[in-house]
Amino acid sequence: MAPVHDFFAFAGDYWWMVFPLFGMTMGAIGAASKRRELAERRRHRERIELIRAQGGAAPTVPVTAPPPIADDQRRVIAAQDAVTHRWLDYELDASKLISFPAMSDGRQPLTAAFLRAKKVADNLRPRDGETLPPERLREYREAVTDYEVAFDVAERDARRVKDAAFSPDERKRLDTAKQLLGVATDQAATPHERQLAYRRVREELDGLIWLSDEAVDVLEKKVALELPRGTATRPASTTPSDEATGSVA
Repeated sequence: MAPVHDFFAFAGDYWWMVFPLFGMTMGAIGAASKRRELAERRRHRERIELIRAQGGAAPTVPVTAPPPIADDQRRVIAAQDAVTHRWLDYELDASKLISFPAMSDGRQPLTAAFLRAKKVADNLRPRDGETLPPERLREYREAVTDYEVAFDVAERDARRVKDAAFSPDERKRLDTAKQLLGVATDQAATPHERQLAYRRVREELDGLIWLSDEAVDVLEKKVALELPRGTATRPASTTPSDEATGSVA
């Protein structure tokens, strides 16, 4: 038992030497690991050089292509785009908005519900190149279904009620605007008649139907395209004038 006793006595007196010995041991282990890594890299380079010398191609790391967008997700996106296209047929067509004004009136409950459903679907729509996980795809699919149903209901109701929500005087203004719109896009009319009719359309619709900037731009381009070559300028301002208050022949 004496040697053991002597060892612990020595360790108790020289305990401070444990730390440098530990550091030296770990350093030796790290150096050995580093040497093995360098040797492996050297052997790898030698294998590549041997393959090249033999006329072969060096091995490359395969590049994994991003997974394609799931067919289900593409179908949902296409369904949403189809509904949006149907909505834009109204939003950008002044003639349709005059015939079915409820489609542009957010005060109508069914139209308001459709616009809310559209916003939800737009917010859940995946970004370009994004593949939704199953749970989010399910949520997006349900939102697009709600969007489609809400639009169908709003459209059927708008076509049913037409201008019933307007007073007799307001309905008369809508009828006048629709007739003037035909003149504004009629190639048989003179440029003066078309521009005058366009301004009258805007006046008759003011306060009844809101036309988006995009709808106004489409309408103005349509009117300008009907003008003969050399006179196809942007229609005049909608500022009321003495001329604008006259009748259209």
